[in-house]
Amino acid sequence: MPAVTRIFQLLARVPLPWMQCVGAILGWVVWSVSPRYRRTFVANVKASGIASHLAKPAIAAAGMVVSELPWVWMRPYTQTLKGLVQFDGAEHFEAAMRAGKGVIIMSPHIGSWEIGAQAIAEKFGPEFGDMVVLFRPARKAWLEGLVANARTRPFLNSTPTALSGVRTLIRTLRAGGYTAILPDQVPPMGQGVWAPFFGRDVYTMTLLAKLAQQTGAQVIQTWCERLPIGQGFCLHMRPMEAAEFKDASVSPEQSAVVVNRGVEDMVRNAPGQYLWAYDRDKQPRTESQA
Repeated sequence: MPAVTRIFQLLARVPLPWMQCVGAILGWVVWSVSPRYRRTFVANVKASGIASHLAKPAIAAAGMVVSELPWVWMRPYTQTLKGLVQFDGAEHFEAAMRAGKGVIIMSPHIGSWEIGAQAIAEKFGPEFGDMVVLFRPARKAWLEGLVANARTRPFLNSTPTALSGVRTLIRTLRAGGYTAILPDQVPPMGQGVWAPFFGRDVYTMTLLAKLAQQTGAQVIQTWCERLPIGQGFCLHMRPMEAAEFKDASVSPEQSAVVVNRGVEDMVRNAPGQYLWAYDRDKQPRTESQA
């Protein structure tokens, strides 16, 4: 067993609130020692028009994203999230699923999206089956086992980030199933278009809108808010009604505008939880760089 896996297993035994405290400190340490990190963070907040004091808590939150991973990825399958995650708007998800429409969980880098995915699968899996998500193996060999373990928990299934995987998602949604997608993740070259995000053009995925257009699935804006340390999480779910998600004749550029608008709405709801240092402006990689 790789040493890093053993370390993660040991850290997974530490109470989550303790790890969050460590993460909050880590977030401020990184902020203090990395000028590049600060520049990216500040520039992204400024571009959004959101007041800096509202975004400031995201400095500590970014560290918690990292410190929570051992617990999130490596805790025993028998250790559930019951009592740790509360739901706000679960009825929207349930209504769409019971109508046989299928659901696309639109969940950007806000709060704890890793816990959010597991919480959704755990809560709804017994009634609606596995949540199927695209999975790209970690670029670093030492991370492969850890990430693979995180993507194969109960009621959480994965499929490759390839054409075969996309076809699996289409079949899943047409059959009334559900998936989750990070809409603000910069896709590889050729899998996105340039569209405005908080006033500047960024390379934006076309996959989410295409899946909705081809399957008729309901898109649900979702973010897993991290509550004050020791109080758990609140997973918010809101249906996103957009004509562009229903009409396959709409251009990818128009659809991408709507996707980014949906992300902006969620960020405004939780600016202190957004991963502001994520380089949303970066150039897309080619497939050979994947």
